Amino acid sequence: MSQTLIVIHSLKDWAPYYPSENVITFSDYMNGSHVGVQPRTRIINLCRNFDYLSEGYYCSLLAEARGHKVIPSVRTLNDLSKRALYRIHIDDFGEAVYKSLQEADRRQPVVLHSYFGRTSDSLYHDLSQELFEAFPCPILEITLRYRKRWEIASLKPRSPKKLSDEQADEFATALDEFSRKVWRKRRKQKAARYDLAILCDPEEAMPPSDMAALKRFIRAGKEVGVDCEVIRQRDYLRLPEYDGLFIRTTTNIDHYTYRFAKKAENEGLAVIDDSNSILRCTNKIYLADLFRINRVPSPKTVVLYKDQPGQLAGLEQALGFPIVVKIPDGAFSKGVEKATSPEELAAICKKLFRHSTLLLAQEFLYTDFDWRIGVLDNQPLFACRYYMVKNHWQIYRHGKRTDSGGFDTMPITDVPPSIIDAALRATRPIGDSLYGVDLKECDGKGCVIEVNDNPNIDQGVEDKYLGMELYRRFMATMLKRMEARRGH
Repeated sequence: MSQTLIVIHSLKDWAPYYPSENVITFSDYMNGSHVGVQPRTRIINLCRNFDYLSEGYYCSLLAEARGHKVIPSVRTLNDLSKRALYRIHIDDFGEAVYKSLQEADRRQPVVLHSYFGRTSDSLYHDLSQELFEAFPCPILEITLRYRKRWEIASLKPRSPKKLSDEQADEFATALDEFSRKVWRKRRKQKAARYDLAILCDPEEAMPPSDMAALKRFIRAGKEVGVDCEVIRQRDYLRLPEYDGLFIRTTTNIDHYTYRFAKKAENEGLAVIDDSNSILRCTNKIYLADLFRINRVPSPKTVVLYKDQPGQLAGLEQALGFPIVVKIPDGAFSKGVEKATSPEELAAICKKLFRHSTLLLAQEFLYTDFDWRIGVLDNQPLFACRYYMVKNHWQIYRHGKRTDSGGFDTMPITDVPPSIIDAALRATRPIGDSLYGVDLKECDGKGCVIEVNDNPNIDQGVEDKYLGMELYRRFMATMLKRMEARRGH
């Protein structure tokens, strides 16, 4: 179980805010007289002064010495102490973060207060967020001046002690958003042993789990003593509060989900999807080579290079028409097209090469459905058959709306052994995370199309046969991994 403590100079400094047992004085923290400190502790340092060798400086220094995660860190305080140091970081900011200043009066400085990366004026949101990621600090005073162009003139960590009533309200709201654990009252029921963050994107059109499935994950966690909390992209710096991370938004290498996985791993959390699985599964070029090296049954595949247009001439003999052409990082059947002639192949490749230097060309294997085998910890978890959209060759058809075919969900024991064997052979070289293996059944044998690191688990589809047992099995795996990281 993790906890968050707020360290202040005097309890009087907290008088304007909601009382909380998580608030302690620097004196108590320094003397170690605070009680109930958990192995995973986050410190929010709100001392009055952050100068070198001040109370605030020593608070961060002691926190790091004790193995606590602290904001601001000593590095952040050092960087903010001299303009020459923090300019190293802000010089890389693109002009886009200053676009909000185009209408500002150039004769006057602009002074902003950022509370955990939030400002009262939404115009400056991007700039405030960029600065918070570079210099994680609860309260940061930002001064901007125009000298030939707008630039950051000063950055200063501040204490809530001197905030106005209006600013104090803004700070309290931002603190509540940043670390809800601070405001929790003691629960009457037995406290959970572990905390699991479930990363979601409420704006995602086709998320890997619907809300009903997320509620089932949370319920299954509660059964085994795991407190699950849904988090968003803005909660990146809160990761040290948790014991595990479960990513339930579509992953990619150049996406914030990969950064979340890397940071969580660096913080010692149990992570699904782990960064290696994201790296290996989101690129079909990598998977094709992995399947070839490990002799995983898969379609005949040729990697096409943008600067070798002559490759197209030999594809008909190598693969035969129709030929399926894919961009390496497509998902949900996007970036996947079928060519039925050399002319159509050339046109498709010309279009897709605008998005990627390399493409995959594969033999076309038509089946009425694709198998999806869910694999967790190198064991089969669920089995589905996804049927092709009517009058279409894929399980998804994208247009003004996205259509999908029907499905069957069945017990693992009813799946042909060759399908299960091929699925497990495909995932072993990748890792032991949660995967969805897509296969076709050809002449009684399994043929692996791809391995997904972030498979769909929706209520009434993937869980239709196992029901709550699917979620319990997943949570049992997460619990085992969190216990292993804590040394239990």
